[in-house]
Amino acid sequence: MKQRAELHTPQPAISPPSEDPLDPYTYTSGRWLRCDKLERDGRYIKFDFDELRKRVIELCHGAASITNYEKNEGGFNRVFIFTCDNGKRVIARLPTRVAGPSRLTTNSEVATIKYLQLTTTVPIPTILDWSDDSSNAIGSEYIIMEHAAGVQLHQKWPTMSMEQKVDCIRAISENIQQIAAIEFPVYGSLYFADIPIDFAPKVPLAPGFCIGPHCGTRYWDCNIGDARDYTSIKPNRGPCKSSFSLLFQQCSLQVRAGFDLASYCDGLIDTGLSRLPPAAKPLPENPPFHGSVATHTRLLGVGRDVIQKLSQDPRIREITAPTLHHPDLHKRNIFVSDEDPTTITALIDWQSSSIEPAFEYADETPDFAAPPGPTPPSEAPPAPADIIAQLCSQAFDACLQVLVPRLFAARALDEDLLRPFRYCHRTWRDSAVVFRQELIEISRRWTELGLPDQCPYPLPTSDDLVVYRREYEDFLVAQNLKMKLVDRLDTTTDGWVPTESWDATKSAHKQAFEVIVRAVTDDQSMSEGDLRRIWPFDIE
Repeated sequence: MKQRAELHTPQPAISPPSEDPLDPYTYTSGRWLRCDKLERDGRYIKFDFDELRKRVIELCHGAASITNYEKNEGGFNRVFIFTCDNGKRVIARLPTRVAGPSRLTTNSEVATIKYLQLTTTVPIPTILDWSDDSSNAIGSEYIIMEHAAGVQLHQKWPTMSMEQKVDCIRAISENIQQIAAIEFPVYGSLYFADIPIDFAPKVPLAPGFCIGPHCGTRYWDCNIGDARDYTSIKPNRGPCKSSFSLLFQQCSLQVRAGFDLASYCDGLIDTGLSRLPPAAKPLPENPPFHGSVATHTRLLGVGRDVIQKLSQDPRIREITAPTLHHPDLHKRNIFVSDEDPTTITALIDWQSSSIEPAFEYADETPDFAAPPGPTPPSEAPPAPADIIAQLCSQAFDACLQVLVPRLFAARALDEDLLRPFRYCHRTWRDSAVVFRQELIEISRRWTELGLPDQCPYPLPTSDDLVVYRREYEDFLVAQNLKMKLVDRLDTTTDGWVPTESWDATKSAHKQAFEVIVRAVTDDQSMSEGDLRRIWPFDIE
């Protein structure tokens, strides 16, 4: 499997018809304050729009033409909603280059949907046609499926009563229960058995299906600026050792998961190492707390020992069963009945679904169950919205406790036991201080947490702790600056801005930098060069 080449701006396969009000090929919904051209180029799709429309008409029996289409854009896909002259509505979804590895991403999503439709009653729209080979007539990978029945939950949520919200959360949890109850022999991603994979093993599952390497962007250089340099390590994307599948019929679930967790942990660390550039390669001018390649290498080396030791703890082994879960379970991906919003009619967007240890989902809270923010420092009673959010959060936890106990147990476990797993593979993106701080905390609490022997990462000396604490505080300053800018500019953490707000936001961003650079240089708290090194967005 070839890695993604340097991004270029390709030409469309055909010119957009003059009568089309929308550009099917180019990303037009927004711009980015960081790596704007690369972000937009990475979402350009070269394909034949006429062939796509032709295929849609062929699939809509009785249709002779398309009367209307809408273009929706997410971070990873181009979605077209076609309406045919016979009234039928069809969804066509094309992945961009940042969605994941070619062929694997589409094949895995379709296989996951088909497998769930075969083994559960989870409502998922029917797939009418698909292709994971961009050499087809359309010129792109695609999935064409029926339009989801009902309406998106986010449209109904504001007008639902508290009782309806609780009933809806219960209905969603019952679908999660069905998915989580499926037993798998290994960690990885689901595929059809005939997918051509020659760089990793395939573990047979049910007839026609297999488990292969993880296709999520964590393990691939699909994200903008997320290059991989396999100079010190080979790619390690799973699945787990093929010999492990022989134990599937012989061992208990707990033993299976525990046996394989060591390979999973190695994959996380190897993924972290894959992000490190060669020592001789010129590096960007990162802030001092980011850490050198040698520093990251040392931290990941000892981090491997730490997470391997943690993976032997009985509390963690109990929540390591290979588990499938929806990758983005939020209100926009949940459809409900327009008449009865407590009835789930469809769960959509299964892209990058994967089979992970149950604890991998411990920090994932859907937006319909998000707890309220910090309580303001006053004696005022909580706002009604905060009360509702708290009740929804409690309802979701109660449903998981009864219906999906392994996920509830993962969410209830002390965070410090899981955080090293969560951050070890992203040190180069987050900076060295983040993972080092997690190692310091787990080392400090090792005995308190009831862990045996000694932590493989010894607690640093008092002098080193002073230095590390200062570096961590510098990191927090950079993070605080980023979050304030996100709030002030009304953008996202990666700097995305709606197209209609681009000029105003760009101007406000420039003004913010000028104001802050004057402030920090006037009080001599920071030089302009230091500010530029921690500034999260591009400065022209």
